[in-house]
Amino acid sequence: MTLQGVINKTGILLLLCFGSAAFAWTHPDIRGPLLLVGLLGGFIACMVGIFKPATSPIAAPIYAVLEGFVLGAISQVIERRYPGIAVNAMLLTFGVLGLMLMLYTTRTIRVTSGLVKGVFAATAAVALVYVVDMVMSLFGTRVPFIHESGWLGIGISLVIVGIAAFNLLIDFAVVEEGVSNGSPRYLEWYCGMALLITLVWLYLELLRLLSKLRGRD
Repeated sequence: MTLQGVINKTGILLLLCFGSAAFAWTHPDIRGPLLLVGLLGGFIACMVGIFKPATSPIAAPIYAVLEGFVLGAISQVIERRYPGIAVNAMLLTFGVLGLMLMLYTTRTIRVTSGLVKGVFAATAAVALVYVVDMVMSLFGTRVPFIHESGWLGIGISLVIVGIAAFNLLIDFAVVEEGVSNGSPRYLEWYCGMALLITLVWLYLELLRLLSKLRGRD
């Protein structure tokens, strides 16, 4: 496993994701099936790659393509309501990526065991809230505030964006540790997929945040 290998694999996954997202964007007539296949298939590919890292050379590209369908479909819908929002969210996503990479490489923020535990706990809490919200939606209600465009709703989105951004630091630390330990080459795909998962989450949260801000206009 090498740093250049991780960079190359991550680039391939991003290209696959962009390509399938562009397909979904330009085919709104089949948005529903693409979204369904992307959500279910992407989740399965993600779980297989995470729990069986040796499969990541296959699972990671599949995840990238399927997740691209989801991003393209969702972005196209929101873009119709708020023109230009998808590009803004994408630029912000890579801006945050660059910022967190700089903070990590300069050791401005050090990834300690305490930080890892804190970020993990915060991420798990966000995931739990989203699961509860999905269950509640089946009964015609939602978790309060997280979907609202008031200042509290915007504040919640900012916190979640921050949690997603800090997950990037953990991804960087895993890559550095894997390279220094001489880990197997297939973990280049695993680390690339981990970075892509975090970037997808960050993009969606930024899209949500921007839509809340635009909704106040």
